[in-house]
Amino acid sequence: MIFSSADILTQQQLKRLSEHKYLSSGNTLLDPFMQTFWRYFVEKLPRWLAPNLMTVIGLAVNAFTTLILICYSPDARQSVPAWALLLFAFGLFVYQTLDACDGKQARRTNSSSPLGELFDHGCDSLSTVFVAIATCIAVQLGYYPGWMFYQCIAASTVFYTAHWQTYVSATLRFGKFDVTEAQFTIMLINRYLAPKSGKQRHVPYLNLECCLLVSYFVMFGVVITLYSYITVIVTGGVGKNGSTVAILFKCELKIIPVIIAAVTHLVMTSKNLTVILSGGVGKNGSTVAGTSVLSPFIPIAVVVIPAFVIYQKSTTHLYENHPCLYLITFGLVIAKITNKLVIAHMTKSEMEYLDSVLIGPAMLFLNQYFNSYLPEYFVLWLALVYTIADMLHYAIIACLQISGYLKINIFTIRPFVSTSSSTKSEKTMKNMINGRDNKKYFLRTGKQH
Repeated sequence: MIFSSADILTQQQLKRLSEHKYLSSGNTLLDPFMQTFWRYFVEKLPRWLAPNLMTVIGLAVNAFTTLILICYSPDARQSVPAWALLLFAFGLFVYQTLDACDGKQARRTNSSSPLGELFDHGCDSLSTVFVAIATCIAVQLGYYPGWMFYQCIAASTVFYTAHWQTYVSATLRFGKFDVTEAQFTIMLINRYLAPKSGKQRHVPYLNLECCLLVSYFVMFGVVITLYSYITVIVTGGVGKNGSTVAILFKCELKIIPVIIAAVTHLVMTSKNLTVILSGGVGKNGSTVAGTSVLSPFIPIAVVVIPAFVIYQKSTTHLYENHPCLYLITFGLVIAKITNKLVIAHMTKSEMEYLDSVLIGPAMLFLNQYFNSYLPEYFVLWLALVYTIADMLHYAIIACLQISGYLKINIFTIRPFVSTSSSTKSEKTMKNMINGRDNKKYFLRTGKQH
């Protein structure tokens, strides 16, 4: 039921979630070098700072700096101030640092829990939406709406397929060129473009559009990634008789980095699909929940296909005129179904095909079906507001239910206090105030005598 206060997870799902163990494999190029900084950083943090609070603060900074770019260039065609690009790069670095250190802080404070993993992946799914749109604004990709649509939707879809293969194999896999490398690449792009904001952007001495600089970073990632993905390539391509897909080279220079990024998305997706199609860890090669390995395809298809159809069928060119607003709406829809996939994996339960968040895209689709009875721009805003409300409602109910079952707090590290034990807690507090329970007080707060 929409916006119902009923529990989202069953008791059996909660039990399996409490027994969940995080498994990952692989290591990126930069992670070993960044570990030294991350370990140093986390040692400077106060022990009362909850890991989940760190993750949310990082996401808030990332979202705020992205919204500044959107305000200056809602169509991704306008130049934005240099300070806004630098601020976004700094905000992304803050998010990266806090996101990388939340797990270390959890182990440092002995507060690790499945809720922390869910929080981490949930914030990552939202950050993927913001970072993809912000990068398109930085390189003014709004002049190529088709490519911008592909880049943003593909970024969220690749993140979804990464957790799809985790749902199948029970292990989250990292490549040599992964999230950390992509984030640093985007930071460098914004740092390079900032001094050229509002000017004609060319690479010095080469007389090329500076957007071509993106291709160098992405190409480096592609070369590293292809090395580990070579087994996928030699099995045959998607063309006729196992051939490759031909690429047209006669295009503007601004499109070159986009094509290379598209290849990166395809390669990463191919790797994930290889894991998925090779069979899962469940019975008879099924998922961790014992379901078909292809079952998560339907939820993502139900979002991506209508997003493309609505974009193409709009008589008022809704997407072309408001690309950022449009992509945020559908990006958040994908983010929610990704979170549901993460929960399905952690609780070893079946992935639901339909969800209440799809009502947002359905508004746009039905409005077009009835010849745009309402202004499409108004319906788009309505869909965005509904999507945000639905996603927040789901997140709040799920987190409260999980934290209640695990008897932990969400944004603090203090001991969980349930309603049934309120009388005992009040008595304990009085004892602490009167000085009769100082030892327990010091142990809980971590203070010294």
